[in-house]
Amino acid sequence: MQTLFNLSGKTALITGSTRGLGFAYAQGLAQAGAKVLLNGTRQEHMDTALEQLQKQGFDARGFLFNVADEAAIEAVFQQLDEESIHVDIVINNAGIQFRKPMLELALSDWQRVLDVNLTSAFLVSRAAAKRMVQRQRGGKIINIGSLTSEAARPTVAPYTAAKGGIKLLTKSMAAEWAPFNIQTNGIGPGYILTDMNEALVENEEFNKWVCSSNPSGRWGKPDELVGTAIYLASSASDYVNGQMIYVDGGWLATL
Repeated sequence: MQTLFNLSGKTALITGSTRGLGFAYAQGLAQAGAKVLLNGTRQEHMDTALEQLQKQGFDARGFLFNVADEAAIEAVFQQLDEESIHVDIVINNAGIQFRKPMLELALSDWQRVLDVNLTSAFLVSRAAAKRMVQRQRGGKIINIGSLTSEAARPTVAPYTAAKGGIKLLTKSMAAEWAPFNIQTNGIGPGYILTDMNEALVENEEFNKWVCSSNPSGRWGKPDELVGTAIYLASSASDYVNGQMIYVDGGWLATL
């Protein structure tokens, strides 16, 4: 069992990983033995995240780039090529939220959310998969979806469209890249206690709805997603492809 879930000798790139769920994924994969490459856009957050990981003795590096910028992504991968660093695992976690009724939604805000939450997963995965195919060693790609990959709520249409797209993009990647021993799967977190959801937790009405509508009766914790990420990044999932695994406390199982 230790061999199945052991990530020693593997290198993982996790986008949006200086805080929140992304950092939890990075720390979990590092604990499983992987070298982790963090991504973010703010130097102060990157410095704090790297310091935490390195203090624990983990092999971690950071790269500041915009995940929706094709040229910036290619520049990072070219740098990795020059340093003979091969990315074996990608977790497309970077995401933003923007809440506004569709009748008031500007095209620029719609596009910005889709670029960061959906297009970035295509761009980063494409760059990584090209190299995985060339090396002929396979790889793992994990796309982070959401409950909104399956169901919608008012005022988050761009996010819902993006996360719905993540589900089908994951299947498309699996269909095209499975012959190269690349497994692409997704994780759909439920309502998780993160910085991004802090305002929702503090909203008494919304917090009550989350807890009452979930069979588990509570919000999830970031650490409760880590096991699924390690499973999908490891050889334990070598015949799992094109799947979305929802870690939601049972929310989608109820009416």
